[in-house]
Amino acid sequence: GTCSRFRDARATPDPVLEAGPVAHGPLPVPLVLDNGSFQVRAGWACPGPDAGLEPLLQLYNAINFRKKNVRLVTDKHYKVLDDIWWMLKSSVTINSKVKLYIKELRCEDCVQHLGVSSQGCVDHPIVLTEAVCNPLYSRQMMSELLFECYGVPKVAYGIDSLFSFYHNKPKTLISSGLIISSGYQCTHILPILEGRLDAKNCKRINLGGSQAAGYLQRLLQLKYPGHLAAITLSRMEEILHEHSYIAEDYVEELQKWRCPDYYENNVHKMQLPFSSKLLGSTLTAEEKQERRQQQLRRLQELNARRREEKLQLDQERLDRLQYVQELLEDGQMDQFHKALMELNMDSPEELQSYIHKLSSAVEQAKQKILQSEVTLEVDVVDSKPETPDLEPLEPSLEDVENINDFEPLFSEETPEVEKPVAAVQPVFNLAAYHQLFVGTERIRAPEIIFQPSLLGEEQAGIAETLQYILDRYPKDVQEVLVQNVFLTGGNLMYPGLKVRIEKELLAMRPFQSSFQVQLASNPVLDAWYGARDWALDHLDDDAVWITRKEYEEKGGEYFKEHSASNIYVPIHLPKQASRSSEAQASGKGSGASGGSAGEQA
Repeated sequence: GTCSRFRDARATPDPVLEAGPVAHGPLPVPLVLDNGSFQVRAGWACPGPDAGLEPLLQLYNAINFRKKNVRLVTDKHYKVLDDIWWMLKSSVTINSKVKLYIKELRCEDCVQHLGVSSQGCVDHPIVLTEAVCNPLYSRQMMSELLFECYGVPKVAYGIDSLFSFYHNKPKTLISSGLIISSGYQCTHILPILEGRLDAKNCKRINLGGSQAAGYLQRLLQLKYPGHLAAITLSRMEEILHEHSYIAEDYVEELQKWRCPDYYENNVHKMQLPFSSKLLGSTLTAEEKQERRQQQLRRLQELNARRREEKLQLDQERLDRLQYVQELLEDGQMDQFHKALMELNMDSPEELQSYIHKLSSAVEQAKQKILQSEVTLEVDVVDSKPETPDLEPLEPSLEDVENINDFEPLFSEETPEVEKPVAAVQPVFNLAAYHQLFVGTERIRAPEIIFQPSLLGEEQAGIAETLQYILDRYPKDVQEVLVQNVFLTGGNLMYPGLKVRIEKELLAMRPFQSSFQVQLASNPVLDAWYGARDWALDHLDDDAVWITRKEYEEKGGEYFKEHSASNIYVPIHLPKQASRSSEAQASGKGSGASGGSAGEQA
């Protein structure tokens, strides 16, 4: 198998760009924001080669709250800040924008880094992607943010996977098909009938790239418990993107991995960072002696502090015992017996014995402090808890008279006759110890979108959900839908995915029936490209844009449908039956006067 190193790219500041001449034409140039759950991609919808080959900004869709400062995090920061992953906050919850304060910070970052120069507002139309069947409340709050905070002239909403579908088909063709879109948070299967979304039969699987990375992390942490901290989510995503693949037949592929030759030829070795410099292996005899002297000096200072602290505690306790003895000498018997009970002593003789022992210990400690200042003897003080029992201790390190008695402590560094270095063989290969052997994990992690039960999830996989959606249509409509199965999204870039979908369709479709599966030309960026193409094609079409005037007249819930949008679902508030029943009851009780008052109201 091959051996690869993790990139672990360093963080670089987000680029601060200038709008340039492409954004300042006779008409305001639309600003396209592909608001994904993993990344935010932003750029200008400019025709011609000046538009660039990809979005100008690609930022990680999360921010990091640390203390009271807000720091924006890009996709490159994401790899470096993986150790504080639990602090990252995203505006996305199961693909719906619910944390608008985070989304506002993200929009502010995009506007600033794209170099929007208009004062007090963003004088550009905005095309914004949203989730499938996005709640009306989320869209309403987003419209309020764009119109009230940024003062945009008009805005249009669309689904990212439909924009990708729009980008990969001929513009004049009104087609039907099935879109399978898998992102960072979840997977959607969307039926398209004559160019419009059939929202009633859309289905979602709550599994995506995030769950695959977490599952891979758990697998490798169980396999390598000695490298828990090094097996991070960012490295797992790198393994998913560059070393994983979808098995055409999962069980058959696992059987292949049982063969030792197949394992050796297909396992991928990932090298974790490590330091090959062993402590003390490159030190000379003089350096070893100097290090030994430094350790002895630190030990002297430590024991001097401990000795002084012990002497202070013993002196305080001796003063307390002598105070109790003075109570006996002064004849204050009640206070003496009370203090004696607090000390857990039975008689004045026991008190006198403890005072004698403690006085001797204090005097010995003072003498040792004076001697250590002259002879610099190294002394280790016993750290046992203080008790009234001062029995003689066993011989300890305090009995050591000079530095030479500490030779056994440093026997491994004793400068004796040095042995030749060539004779010392390492116990194991340090580089091999820090390698991750990624074998069946290459197929087990991405397999969860087909078999969620691997994670313990009680959900249907892509194949079962696809079959369920097709069964809701007549046979002739099914035949039309399977002629255009379109795959898009960053979590569908695994090698072998298209072949797996074709195999699943072959198993569920009737004998000798036909179908066609197409993978997006760029599953990650085609949503942004499609939104850019759509904005240029419909720039003057007022039927698809929500203007500021319409927002002020009809409210934030106002929405216009188009070929790449969601279906508008109005909110039906339940009637307040309790108030009407109370009004009727009051009308019946108050007679004609009450009825006339009710009519006036």
